Amino acid sequence: MVMATIFTKIISGEIPSYRVAENEKFIAFLDIGPLAEGHTLVVPRKETDYLFDIEDADLAEMMIFTKRVARALEQVVPCKRIGVAVLGLEVPHAHIHLVPLNREADISFSRERIRMLPEEFEDLAARIAEKFE
Repeated sequence: MVMATIFTKIISGEIPSYRVAENEKFIAFLDIGPLAEGHTLVVPRKETDYLFDIEDADLAEMMIFTKRVARALEQVVPCKRIGVAVLGLEVPHAHIHLVPLNREADISFSRERIRMLPEEFEDLAARIAEKFE
């Protein structure tokens, strides 16, 4: 029997998260070990291990949803760009990282993660959600 991933548990509400956007197919929430303020994960509700195993139409929809999340994020977090990364090694559930960038090193996954307080995550998530269209 396959165990539900941590993302599946977040989607179902078993584990709390700082949600910034969602629809019937996808959810976006703040990474609790962020590379930068606003580091967001976009995840399909359907548990699929590898991003490129997602059906073409669903993957296209996921990218459009991701773009909408990125647009909301850049309205809230001052940055030059929103970086996009797909690693997929840390959790066996397809996901896209959105990282606000001011320099290339901001998206280095080998660097130390920033620390934020729960109330900072809550405030940030609420402000991003407000800008999501």
